[in-house]
Parts: sequence; C-alpha cells; structure tokens
Amino acid sequence: MLSYSRRGSRLSPRQEAAWEAHHADWVIPEEAVEEPGFTWESRFGRAAPLVVEIGSGVGEATAALAAARPEVDVLAFEVWRPGVASTLERLAEAGVDNVRLCSVDAVWCVEHLLDEGSLHELWTFFPDPWHKKRHHKRRLVSERFVSVAAGRLAPGAWWRLATDWADYAEQMQQLLDAEPRLRGGVVPRWSERPVTRFERKGVAAGRAIVDLAYQRVDATP
Repeated sequence: MLSYSRRGSRLSPRQEAAWEAHHADWVIPEEAVEEPGFTWESRFGRAAPLVVEIGSGVGEATAALAAARPEVDVLAFEVWRPGVASTLERLAEAGVDNVRLCSVDAVWCVEHLLDEGSLHELWTFFPDPWHKKRHHKRRLVSERFVSVAAGRLAPGAWWRLATDWADYAEQMQQLLDAEPRLRGGVVPRWSERPVTRFERKGVAAGRAIVDLAYQRVDATP
C-alpha cells in the first residue's frame, strides 16, 4: 500500500518555466530506474556520500540543506509534480547542482535500488500523517520501512525526522526504538533545517513540532 497520494499536476507559469529549464538535468525519469545498469552515481555525474530525502515538498529544506553540503549528493523523492517544479526553481536560485529528484515510490526505491549501508543520511520531514485512524496503515514510517531503512544506513549515519502530529511522533518513536540497529529519540529542533511552510502550518494550527534523530549502530551489544 502506498504511503502517498498523487495530487494535481497542473503547473503555474513560474513552475512551468522552471520545469522546462531544469528537469532534463535534475529530474530522474521514472522509467530510468528500471533500465539495465542504472546507478545513482551516473545521474549525479560523480560518486559522493548519498543523502535521501523522502517527501521534499516544494524544496525549501532540500535547497537549503543541499547548498550547505556541496560534498554530498541529495536524492529527493517527491511525487507531487508542482512541488518538484518549485524545487527546481529553488535549486536554480540557490545555485545548487547536487540534488536529483525522483517521483518513483520512495519505499520501493529504498528497498530495491539502494545497497545495504549506502546512505550517509536519511531525511523524513513532515511526512503525510494520514491522520484518520483508518488510514494509519498508509503512514511511511512503518515497522517494515524502519527495518529496511535501518539496513540502508551506513554505520554511524543519521535518520532525521520531524512531524507536527503528536500521535505520529509517538508511533515513530516506538517503531524506531524497537529497531536494534538504531539508537536515538526525541531531540531539540535541528537548527540546520529551515522552517518550511508545512512547519509554519502546523504551528499556526497549534500543533507542537517534534524532531527525532536516530543513528545506525551495530545490532550487537
């Protein structure tokens, strides 16, 4: 079951211009990941520590964090085409060239197209809370995904998360605490993460922002 839903794909004139100018260089076509011999390095044009962001939205955090880390490659998963186009605009404005965007199901890609221990860092900021109880099974941070993601993180690598939904924060912490390859918990707000519109919306609605950070460790005591 997918942890996201594809919303409208209509672009504004600015988004259309950004898409036309930059998608050929910075967006990985969905069919490309199924091509024989596909590698992420070929799409970045270099071999560098790989950071994955799941749900990059309109790219507010993506552009700022990637600009501050030119030594890493950032693979951002986002299925909302207007958000991808807005991200392209932000990347161009920031002069950032170390981000590639992909609209394929992130859970599938992490499991099937990333090697064990290959991730330098994983970011999951304000994933869809699927706040209705009957939809909780669609949440990204599930027992299965936690296990897969923990295996993809390199020893010592961090998984950074944030949400404005208290019950989701509690669920995340319970699942992450139960994974023997991860150590961490609730932490102060990550100062390097810019305040995004999703965070502002949550604050405006009176919801508390919860940041979590978990590090990949050896499973043995």
